[in-house]
Amino acid sequence: MHGTIAGIFVGGASRRMGGRPKGLLTLEGIPLVDRWRSLFDDLGVESVLVGANDAYAPRPAIQDEIQGIGPLGGLLALLRRAGSGRALAVACDMPHVSAALVTRLVNAPAALAVAPRRAGRWEPLFGCYGGAAIAIAERRAREGARSLQGLLDELGASELTLSEAEAGELADWDTPEDL
Repeated sequence: MHGTIAGIFVGGASRRMGGRPKGLLTLEGIPLVDRWRSLFDDLGVESVLVGANDAYAPRPAIQDEIQGIGPLGGLLALLRRAGSGRALAVACDMPHVSAALVTRLVNAPAALAVAPRRAGRWEPLFGCYGGAAIAIAERRAREGARSLQGLLDELGASELTLSEAEAGELADWDTPEDL
């Protein structure tokens, strides 16, 4: 889809996983980041890894625009890369997201931001951000407001409504017990 880029966020320290890069964990023998890239390739959406970690080389990656501010730094870099297009932000550690759910996110109506909610909280790293969101994200970064929850609230995000089964697809691998 022209004008859309997907960012697969890999920049976390993965402390609860003993420092193992979560995007290189495998499901059915396929590293999670490669599974995500395949899902986006099938939809004709360019994808790039977002975050600094040499373990993912030689896959294409962009660095956080501002280091040390968490995922907001990566989102700024992704939004800059998208320009006036749309930026899809996904966490690398969600192994069960289906092609159908990714298609729903890719085809979400144009808005400053679209993301699902689970347990009353936004899922900012399964979201779609319009190019105009960068101005608000930049201002929040300058002010030290790093929360992606707050960013989605300020953007007036549209909710991507999920069925119970779809919400279950967003379960992530945070600890060894999750594997």
